[in-house]
Amino acid sequence: MSLRDKISSDLKAAMKAKDVTRLATLRLINAAIKDREIAARGDEGVTELTDADLTAVLTRMVKQRRDSARAYEEAARLDLAEKELAEITVIEGYLPRQLTEAEMAEAISQIIAQSGAASVRDIGAVMAALKAQYAGQMDFGKAGAIVKQKLA
Repeated sequence: MSLRDKISSDLKAAMKAKDVTRLATLRLINAAIKDREIAARGDEGVTELTDADLTAVLTRMVKQRRDSARAYEEAARLDLAEKELAEITVIEGYLPRQLTEAEMAEAISQIIAQSGAASVRDIGAVMAALKAQYAGQMDFGKAGAIVKQKLA
């Protein structure tokens, strides 16, 4: 079952169960996917998004909600921060399992060895390979710092 089919079937189940938070979040996910499809149609002539494209959309949604939750907490709006965190929980259910710090370091070491990267100038190539192999499975901000440290 594709990721899109799973989201659609879960949306129907949330409607039947009257799970308001999950239903609202799944509707937001569908809206973001449709927006991405429309943009892809205009730019690249793509008719349907792959699971990797959907994972990128979901990852971006999680990042946006984390930023919003942080802003709400700083503004002492804990009710809105909790809503954002609840949405993150639902969205993360559709993302691949995140790598631990140790797994991330091991994956980076493997990519560096495979690509033959030797200096800081090779960071771009290593990051591109990481994004291709581990999309949605790691925080690339943290990964970039680890790559820079290993190649420095």
